[in-house]
Amino acid sequence: MPRLAALGFPHARGPALNLCADAMGFFFLFDDQFDGPLGRDPARTTRVCQQLIDIAHGANAPADADPCTAAFADIRARGTRGAHPAWTARTAHEWEYYFAAHAHEAIGRLRGTPADMETYLHVRRGAAATDLPLSLAERAAGITVPAAAFHSPQLRIMRQTAIDVTLMCNDVYSVEKEEARGDVDNLVLVLEHARHLTRAEAVTAAGRQVNSCVRRFRELAVQLPALCAQLGLRHQERADVDTYLQIMTAWMSGYHAWQTETLRYRTAHEVVPAPGPGYLDQILHTRPRSTPGRGTLPPHRPTR
Repeated sequence: MPRLAALGFPHARGPALNLCADAMGFFFLFDDQFDGPLGRDPARTTRVCQQLIDIAHGANAPADADPCTAAFADIRARGTRGAHPAWTARTAHEWEYYFAAHAHEAIGRLRGTPADMETYLHVRRGAAATDLPLSLAERAAGITVPAAAFHSPQLRIMRQTAIDVTLMCNDVYSVEKEEARGDVDNLVLVLEHARHLTRAEAVTAAGRQVNSCVRRFRELAVQLPALCAQLGLRHQERADVDTYLQIMTAWMSGYHAWQTETLRYRTAHEVVPAPGPGYLDQILHTRPRSTPGRGTLPPHRPTR
């Protein structure tokens, strides 16, 4: 996770870099909690994730919060401390989308077959949480992109493109691991199912889709100086837009570099059996903590 933070957040230093590294660790540990029975129970997943959604919107974590919930509450508090109110409001929704999407991943596992491309992208964009690294990178770089620029067609399309490139590349690297565990929200599996392709053909098609996204990103990047001039942005505001372009570019390239190195996908079956849960410890309680003695997990001592 420190390697991913270093590659994906080149503007981050000190506490900001620590926060980015901790957030990356949280995403992967949280995601792995749904590799077991919880990930096939949409209703229970909804209940578990609602508490985290509430924290994203300002609620306090329970005094007896499980390690996963306590970790998120810490990350959220550190991220919002001193943040612009607009950033806090936007990221609350991004966290909500991320947590809520896990219930729809569970529905997909029960269905057992890949969804259509539009449905796949809606669920995958949420569960991949790829909005959030870009937002965390804004905080780490200390920039505030003016609203008129942030919501311009160019930057909105570029942000979505950066998100899609990251998750699509990840799907290619993780398809074997996810397929073995019944996960169907994967670009390669969607292409195989929708177009009746072989695995090799689907991987090639995914590559073409990624390349098309990257070309579009580059086309739009060329338009940014003229956009800033049309909007009458001041020097510092233009500099923030330029930094935001660097942030999106760094995240795409940094994440790709990391996923080509990590054992999580390349040899995941040697670390954790492919058909079984991806977690080494179950650190997310799967029952509401308000009903002790009825399914609440006992305190769990982490392995080392």
